[in-house]
Amino acid sequence: MATVATKSTTEQSDLSALKGHIPLIGLTGGIGSGKTVVSDLLAKLGAGIVDTDLIAHQITAPNGAAISLIAKQFGPDFIGADGALNRDKMRSLVFTSPEARKSLETITHPLIRQETTRQALQLNKDGAPYLVFVVPLLIESGSWKNLIDCLVVVDCPKETQIQRVMQRSNLSEEEIARILAAQASREERLKHANVVIENQGSLQELEVEVQNLHQKILQIQKDQLSSS
Repeated sequence: MATVATKSTTEQSDLSALKGHIPLIGLTGGIGSGKTVVSDLLAKLGAGIVDTDLIAHQITAPNGAAISLIAKQFGPDFIGADGALNRDKMRSLVFTSPEARKSLETITHPLIRQETTRQALQLNKDGAPYLVFVVPLLIESGSWKNLIDCLVVVDCPKETQIQRVMQRSNLSEEEIARILAAQASREERLKHANVVIENQGSLQELEVEVQNLHQKILQIQKDQLSSS
């Protein structure tokens, strides 16, 4: 399941301490657009990556910080035999029950926010030239707009998204369509983008786009240093 960055003043106050001192980049895109590939390429170039979806998986893995709270709220049936969140069962519930979705977010969002902040501060301390926050529902959350210096959208046609997700998961086309319906439209994401990464061609073409993005972000870093 995709995660949302919450509209929390706590998150803003914690991360806003970094504003102006290190470039803060938001990276988003619809399911199957290729956000992870792009963030992996940026990581190889030295970027500090904070992936909120990965954090969400970590806190709902066996012994994850959210597991006992989820079991208490939803019951043990939502925890698999391996001790991790039963993601299929939970996905089915939250797509049909707004109340259940809100209850889950009440548990997971503060934990995701806490770990996001911890990782960002550590990466800055370790000397990362810039930070990339990978947030699947960044546009929908509304809380990142005033924090980030640049919004990068990874884009591809809807048909390509569906094909990629079906190839990598056991989700049906109907399930994927429900996920897409819960996300901002392609047009909405593109309207907010400062940079668009087209991910429809070869890996080599994508690498060129990411390298160009890297150079743009380094220029942001230089501008910040010169004005400080």
